[in-house]
Amino acid sequence: MGAGHGHYLHYHGHSPVHRLPAHTKLVALLVFVGAVVATPRTAVWAFAGYAALLLLAMARSGVPAAYLAKRMVVEVPFLVFALLMPFVATGPRVEVGPLRLSEAGLWGAWGLLAKGTLGVGASVLLGSSTEPRDLVRALDRLRLPQPLVQIASFMVRYLEVVLGELDRMRVARASRGFTARSVRHWPVLAATIGALFIRSYERGERVHLAMLSRGYAGRLPFAAELTATRVQWVRALALPLIAAAGCVAAWMMAS
Repeated sequence: MGAGHGHYLHYHGHSPVHRLPAHTKLVALLVFVGAVVATPRTAVWAFAGYAALLLLAMARSGVPAAYLAKRMVVEVPFLVFALLMPFVATGPRVEVGPLRLSEAGLWGAWGLLAKGTLGVGASVLLGSSTEPRDLVRALDRLRLPQPLVQIASFMVRYLEVVLGELDRMRVARASRGFTARSVRHWPVLAATIGALFIRSYERGERVHLAMLSRGYAGRLPFAAELTATRVQWVRALALPLIAAAGCVAAWMMAS
């Protein structure tokens, strides 16, 4: 599988975090992110505590820091927006070196940076320590609406197929000497996307007919339902509940 036996987001391992049932980790993520988002942005000490808890969980997972950092690149657009906020926001100004920045914009940028980074980091950790198919089973175990569970299941199953089809189309274009260098080539790229959509739609119809012929009645069968012991729930929720307690303490100190 390559270094670390990674597969997309998932990093193969046998750490205590990997061994926890997927639905307990999903609930833990929701509790942690909820606590982070609900915390007043002025409670800097609370965010430092959240970061320490997240780093502890990452260390326990055994996932390399470089592996996690690469997958947090998705946060870059939010970081750019956060950096612009002190310049475009209105209100009282403060001098930071040669710059005069909005005080409200600075707090807004800090809140977006801190909460976004913690949320993305926790989500990446969940994806790195949990198989995609287990996440789908976790959604089913937590009684999410079946259409959402099935959409997620098909996305996990066929995303690789669609990406493979797109790569073959790219190779076919390259073998014919095509290289996108300017706006004039956009129609060719648009035709590629259109063809990919048609092929994916037709493949979806064939898959649906095949499922109906095998007795599909609106619910996907899973090999076994996820279960978790009380000890596993305690281990999964220990750090998120500490974060929730920190959120409550931050509000009490702010009032």
